[in-house]
Amino acid sequence: MSADPGPSLTTAQLAERAGMSAGTLRMWEARYGFPTPQRLPGGHHRYSPRDVEMLQEVLRLREHGLSIPAAIARAAATGRGRASSIFAGLRELRTDLQPVTIKKRALLQVTRAIEDEYCARAAAGLLVASFQRVTYYEQSRRRWVELARTAEVACALADFDALSLPDDGPIEVPVARADPLSREWTLVVDAPGAQACLAAWEPPSVAPQPEPERRFEMIWSFEPEVVRTARTIACELIAGLAPAAAERLPPPPAEPVTASQPELRFATGLAQRMVGYLAVR
Repeated sequence: MSADPGPSLTTAQLAERAGMSAGTLRMWEARYGFPTPQRLPGGHHRYSPRDVEMLQEVLRLREHGLSIPAAIARAAATGRGRASSIFAGLRELRTDLQPVTIKKRALLQVTRAIEDEYCARAAAGLLVASFQRVTYYEQSRRRWVELARTAEVACALADFDALSLPDDGPIEVPVARADPLSREWTLVVDAPGAQACLAAWEPPSVAPQPEPERRFEMIWSFEPEVVRTARTIACELIAGLAPAAAERLPPPPAEPVTASQPELRFATGLAQRMVGYLAVR
């Protein structure tokens, strides 16, 4: 693909060059978080020639039978090089998110709060989590089987021996030990009325730490736009690791990427649950 001179195209110009309608382009941006515009101070969107190439590649892949989310993930992974991890991708695309250092025992409670608040609302949608090692996933397997009962798709990433695509449980995607994603602890929940994401990575330590004292750098949000960005990055990673799994991923919810009353109620309940879980530890 050609060198990118920077964002200067309007929405109408981008749509015309890509060979699609401006309405479809706006719908894709709202539903799938793609393409990602540069926002000017006045709120106007601008795009680059690279975005034209990416959109044309998505349209080509659609003609070959891929779903829109799978085509977007495949084109993004090819076009700009997929992010090495969800944490790294969010740090690159959302520089406003500042990481905090947190111990594993507290990180676990934050994760449990998100899972439980999602489960309490019996939402559908997509769940994606990175567990680092199969041993850690096994400690949560029963929870994830339960979460998968109401989720449209639940997908776990760890150093599994092989890809697993069951019809009635979590998809298991293998991650190589050398992959940066293997250092990451993540959870993405994108469902109607329930949106939250957490991404943490474990910096190398000088000496081994007791399990509860292991330290992670964490970023998290229940802002819908951030969650949709995390979902897009996760889908890109899954497409690169296991294209067959990417084909099983559902499209994002149809509603625009804005906070509605259900999302606000979920955020309030989640915040209260987090405080309660952390307070008893």
